[in-house]
Amino acid sequence: MFQQLYTKHEPVGQFENTRFEKIHNVTFKSSFEASILVAQEIASLIKEKQDQNKKCVLGLATGSSPIKVYEELVRMHKEDGLSFENVISFNLDEYFPMDESNIQSYFYFMHEHLFNHVNILPENINIPNGAISIDQLHQYCIDYEMKIKAIGGLDFQLLGIGRTGHIGFNEPGSHLNSGTRIITLNHITRIDAAPSFFGIENVPRKAITMGIGTVKDAKRIVLLAWGANKNMILKETIEGVISAAVPATYLQQHSNTTFVLDEEASSELTRLKTPWLVKSCVWNAPLELKAVTWLSNLLAKPILKLTDQDYNDNGMSGLLAEEGTAYDLNIKMFNKLQHTITGWPGGKPFADDSNRPERANPSKKRVLIFSPHPDDDVISMGGTFDRLVQQGHEVHIAYQTSGNIAVSDEEALKFAEISKEFNTNSKKVNGIIEFIKNKKGNDVVDSLGVRKLKGAIRKSESLAATRYLGLPDKNVHFLNLPFYETGTIKKGNLSEGDVTIMKSIIDTIKPHQIYAAGDLADPHGTHKVCLDALFATLEEMKSEKEYMKDCWVWLYRGAWHEWDSHEIEMAVPMSPEQILRKRHAIFYHQSQKDGVMFQGDDSREFWVRVEDRNRLTAKKYNDLGLTDYAAIEAFKRYHY
Repeated sequence: MFQQLYTKHEPVGQFENTRFEKIHNVTFKSSFEASILVAQEIASLIKEKQDQNKKCVLGLATGSSPIKVYEELVRMHKEDGLSFENVISFNLDEYFPMDESNIQSYFYFMHEHLFNHVNILPENINIPNGAISIDQLHQYCIDYEMKIKAIGGLDFQLLGIGRTGHIGFNEPGSHLNSGTRIITLNHITRIDAAPSFFGIENVPRKAITMGIGTVKDAKRIVLLAWGANKNMILKETIEGVISAAVPATYLQQHSNTTFVLDEEASSELTRLKTPWLVKSCVWNAPLELKAVTWLSNLLAKPILKLTDQDYNDNGMSGLLAEEGTAYDLNIKMFNKLQHTITGWPGGKPFADDSNRPERANPSKKRVLIFSPHPDDDVISMGGTFDRLVQQGHEVHIAYQTSGNIAVSDEEALKFAEISKEFNTNSKKVNGIIEFIKNKKGNDVVDSLGVRKLKGAIRKSESLAATRYLGLPDKNVHFLNLPFYETGTIKKGNLSEGDVTIMKSIIDTIKPHQIYAAGDLADPHGTHKVCLDALFATLEEMKSEKEYMKDCWVWLYRGAWHEWDSHEIEMAVPMSPEQILRKRHAIFYHQSQKDGVMFQGDDSREFWVRVEDRNRLTAKKYNDLGLTDYAAIEAFKRYHY
């Protein structure tokens, strides 16, 4: 089955709809579905080699991308009897210097996610030694390379891809024929690793990696990529020229490579983003809007000024033939965008709602805003939140996680020492202070007391912000979903316990509107799990509860990305005064304001980047020919 899915598209570069592409790739609706199929391919290869009484040599990757693959392999071992006795593994890379006992080491990662749970022989596990002495390193890399060659090379190589285009840790500039070696990590790579190390200053600057030449010698290569933050480098890799500046492009020369992607990761590929440029399209309403907004942006012309020639010159003659004239099409698309704009996110009472994004009735709605962390509500939709409260709706906020992992030790120590001033003899406070002061290294899991203190800091900040926006404390709910409460960056899997908590809060409030974070490119995964929790909850409740038939779900995005113009179904303008109110609400989250632990590759503070984003959304609307607003918050409806 997996081979049929991998090969269902025409060969790359040989047909009109793949003429831009130089690497075979398959897009799946979800990373979960894709991971299962990749695991099945690996399992089939292992069994095939067993039938031939041969060793199966696997090249393995780390990072978030292959985790579900490893989980499925473990499941097949435990439930289906898949044996790993004939498997020899070679890992791609390891940080240097790095002790294998460190929880950030790839040695630890592989044993945590795979090796501790299957029957692979310990002597068949090969992971670069990050603790090798510098004077032995050169010979060690040669020996690692020769060991792979001596056993006949890699039968299968699993890869991820970094935003620099690196595979393994082969950063830009890596040579086509490079072998196993030590390399200096790119700044972007270190930024992406920073959450796992509690800050970029703790990320090693070097790593040991298999070379491009070693990887390309593998008989079969599968590269996994999930999320919108990878879509630009994937477009460059799949459609661009081969270049050392993007090392993954060397895979264009490999005859048995497949990129396995989810919808967000593949979204910039030409045949998916602008299919009218590669083939005849079956036009529907969403595709029409996407094409017209793209053309307006491309030509820097308002929609109402686009001409017949503009459409014909840019692959949309078929659309024009269906619609009649540019004038008719322009008016239709302009009106569609205009109807997304509303100053009444809860619906305008007693108004004609046929062309409004939200229903007029009931005039006073019960609204439930889900916030993954205790500041995402005001960062991502603070203006809309403010508007909903001011317009008299019954608004509730549900913070899905405590956010305790994002509070620095320095911030926690400050609060603990203040508490000590009033509780001199408190053993609990003294224990917290002692733990933080004696904490060594970022691989130490916080004690329960420290985690509770950090959670309390986030909770008090949230209440300060919601009070500022006029929300009573009884409408603020702290869910503390269990998947998050591990004390480490690595979270647990979504469980029935998480879904039960979500169902309970929804059933208590019985909302007419739900707002939730739809940011699938979240750098550290919590947003994605929180969204999955909501989707699983809605799937269970939609047939159980009659009131769910009248509940609409609106998705907002976080501080990193915004919906594209054609995706927006509700645009809520903000006045300059409301921008300031939103800013002040964000300021109450003081532990996340200065020196935030998970900054990403954007040095701006959250309030700055989100104001810039809201202004940019307004500018995009204005560039399309619509009213010029100070800022806009955007939402997309989720149909369940």
